[in-house]
Amino acid sequence: MENTCSVLSSQLATEGKDRKQKYLIREEVTVLKRVEIGSANSTKTVRLRVDDAFSPGQWIFLIALPILCLLIGCCAGRMLISPTDIFSAIGQGIGIKSDVSSQITTVVWSIRIPRLLMACLVGCGLSLAGCAFQSVFSNPLATPDTLGAASGAGFGAVLALLLGFNMVGVQLLAFVFGIGAVAITGLAGIGLNNSKTTPILAGIMISSLFSSLISFVKFTADTESQLPEITYWLLGSLEGSGYETLALGAPPIIICTIILLLLRWRMNLLPLPMDEAISSGVNIRRLRIVTEVCAAMMTASCISMCGQVGWVGLIVPHICRMRFGSNHRVLLPASISIGIAFMIIVDTLARTISPKEIPISVLTAIVGAPFFIYLLRKNRGWAI
Repeated sequence: MENTCSVLSSQLATEGKDRKQKYLIREEVTVLKRVEIGSANSTKTVRLRVDDAFSPGQWIFLIALPILCLLIGCCAGRMLISPTDIFSAIGQGIGIKSDVSSQITTVVWSIRIPRLLMACLVGCGLSLAGCAFQSVFSNPLATPDTLGAASGAGFGAVLALLLGFNMVGVQLLAFVFGIGAVAITGLAGIGLNNSKTTPILAGIMISSLFSSLISFVKFTADTESQLPEITYWLLGSLEGSGYETLALGAPPIIICTIILLLLRWRMNLLPLPMDEAISSGVNIRRLRIVTEVCAAMMTASCISMCGQVGWVGLIVPHICRMRFGSNHRVLLPASISIGIAFMIIVDTLARTISPKEIPISVLTAIVGAPFFIYLLRKNRGWAI
């Protein structure tokens, strides 16, 4: 027995030395999926190996990319500011004396830093929400609005604008209606079968309901004052960012992000069939509920801060799956980094390439869709 173990150990050590991959593999995770072929009684077990660790180069890239985008976002704008002045203004804002002008300090601290922080939160929240929904429902087309959170938040916001609330009231009502829409979706599926398609269908119905309510509010709004404001808000923008807005919207996103990161090892069980996931010893129903609630809260918080922003929750998770694999241990941190960088780049383009700021949702589709198609063709698809 000892000889057999010694031979196997030496073979494994030799294979480990000879294996040259672009990932640093600390542990190999083997996920067994049952893939139906032909009839319902004919099944095949497929063995998928997923690398679950970043190489040092990938860690450096994922950390440096958002930092570089933040620096570019601080410098770029209608008023170009050099990196030296940026650091001097930041230092002056925290009490370090410098010779930078008060105008630059005001622009950096009152406009660009809140806006960039909001871009980071929205990019992180929507990317993680999309990644979570795609895993929970094993559906590559799942988005942060799968359970109706975005449509519900949108209705809450336009209702607040119709009633003349200030931006804090708009944000609060949007968040409440976003969570309420998810609650209605959950109630609609209670007592039905445990199929993954049930909440998706319920979410589609709730989204359609709130979309119709949004259209009704727009129909009744004043065409001179209220309708343009409602339409512009629904297109999505970070223009109204401020520290008060961040104080209301940041806590749900940060808390839910921490929860999902702590659960990312167990989230690898979500795409599996229910019987196989239960056999692992994890309470898969509780895991799915926690994941769905966290994703819905992040979506509602993001939409309440900046309006409806499409494509981020769909594009970023798939980009990360194609480049880093489907293991959530690496997928979630990669989604956070790429989502933050993507949102900062899009927002910087929105406020610099045109005299009038372009809505975020317009640019996310224009920039994201061609790049996503390019990666899809290059990588020949991906797997959940």
